Amino acid sequence: MEQRQFGSTKHEVAVIGQGTWQIEGRDRGGAVSAWRRGLDLGMTHIDTAEMYGTAEEVVAEAIAGRRDEVFLVSKVLPQNASRSRTIAACEQSLARLKTDRLDSYLLHWRGQHPLEETIATFDQLQREGKILSWGVSNFDVPDLEAAWKIADKGRLACNQVLYHLSERAIEHGVLSWCEKHGVAVVAYSPFGHGRFPGPRTTGGSVLQKIAAAHNATARQVTLRFLVRRPLLFAIPKASSPEHSAENAGSGELHLTEAELAQIDEAFPLGPRPRELPML
Repeated sequence: MEQRQFGSTKHEVAVIGQGTWQIEGRDRGGAVSAWRRGLDLGMTHIDTAEMYGTAEEVVAEAIAGRRDEVFLVSKVLPQNASRSRTIAACEQSLARLKTDRLDSYLLHWRGQHPLEETIATFDQLQREGKILSWGVSNFDVPDLEAAWKIADKGRLACNQVLYHLSERAIEHGVLSWCEKHGVAVVAYSPFGHGRFPGPRTTGGSVLQKIAAAHNATARQVTLRFLVRRPLLFAIPKASSPEHSAENAGSGELHLTEAELAQIDEAFPLGPRPRELPML
């Protein structure tokens, strides 16, 4: 599995990681098996959040005995992003995950609590060793600018955003801003949350053709396109070991410039939305 430096941190992180959203009510054993298989195949970047219900507890089971292999990320809800509640939320996440530290801790989206307060608390948690880096999620350019002005240079590690072939809004400004400032961009829901193009669609047929040329799958081609630039990462979800293996197979796939251009043309950027889309 290819690894890249994670933004401004010194961590080398798997370019394809593992998402854990919406496992609530699903087969817990299946999720554990899928994530463990992902770890075996080098997908050591695992993303979760306090909002994801029991996901943190299931992640704890999946990484038991393997914590040092994992780049572990969780997120605080904006309503909990005051100084005291951020500390409490972090400690609760650590307890559920059965670990003493998070490799990165993110503000899930911007809320009403002042960023100055949240970032100051992140810095405190980092000094205490409870988190090793911090970042944000669902931040558009004005929000990123605000966070950058508050934090010391190089403190903002990543921005986790909605990014898939049919939703490329981050390419209007967020991606270039993050690249300019050395901030990692992590794509969540990279298969479109139920919107993955079928093989009979125009875009789907392009993916199938490219996949056939590489003895790969359309989903593997999609993931590789989404991480085509140095600061891009993706965290697809898997519900089975077989699905994890498919996701991991994209980690070493190499697409030509011509193939990237074909995908770019098949899935046009579209107009810039008034607000950054999120799930």
